[in-house]
Amino acid sequence: MQWADLGPALGLSRQELVSFVGGGGKTSAVFALAEHRSGRRIVTTTTKMGRERTGGLPVLLNPSDQDIAAGLETNPALLVWGAVDEHRAVGVSTADCDRWMHLADTVAVEADGSRRRPFKAPAAYEPVIPAATTTLVACVGLAAVNAPIAEGCHRPELVAGLLGCDEADRLTAERLVTVLLSDQGSRRECPDHARFAVLLNRCTPERQTLADEVRERIATADPAVTTVVIDEMPPG
Repeated sequence: MQWADLGPALGLSRQELVSFVGGGGKTSAVFALAEHRSGRRIVTTTTKMGRERTGGLPVLLNPSDQDIAAGLETNPALLVWGAVDEHRAVGVSTADCDRWMHLADTVAVEADGSRRRPFKAPAAYEPVIPAATTTLVACVGLAAVNAPIAEGCHRPELVAGLLGCDEADRLTAERLVTVLLSDQGSRRECPDHARFAVLLNRCTPERQTLADEVRERIATADPAVTTVVIDEMPPG
């Protein structure tokens, strides 16, 4: 599956606040929804983003709701940040995201950070999820699976702690699913009313069997969880 198919694959309804957490794929996912969803779309973060990652969208800094409404009249998709510094864009509050549900059909939120690692476990203050989130998506770069936890994960000590293993041990498919479905792992702070989904990113042909195994393990453990697999595009 390609990024253009993300919304239908997640089973999104007409109006959604979608929060993305975890590792690889969050930024690509929010911009995919901005590009391919219909209606009025807002992309934002409650943490931080690289200021160069705009997805080609018009950027509003610390706007009022009136500014956003006016911007959506001209551009159906906007990127909203609280502020920028030399390297990073600083996010907005969860209350802002909740309120913008009245302005847009889709609010896509990067609600976690992973320092570009493909997988992670959250610290006590993470992730930063808006209360109005309708769908929470945990992102995984498949490169993390079967690699040593210390090499493939952000906060490897927390991943290993949840699993009761060593940071030098490998993140098997079974271990990955354990963290993904844990309330202290990828499901941490998921609102009670929100759907939970998993996005497996960078699925090369060599990783297809691995992706199938992860998806089957998730379906067995919790059939209510939607798992989406994004194929890695060939170079060129």
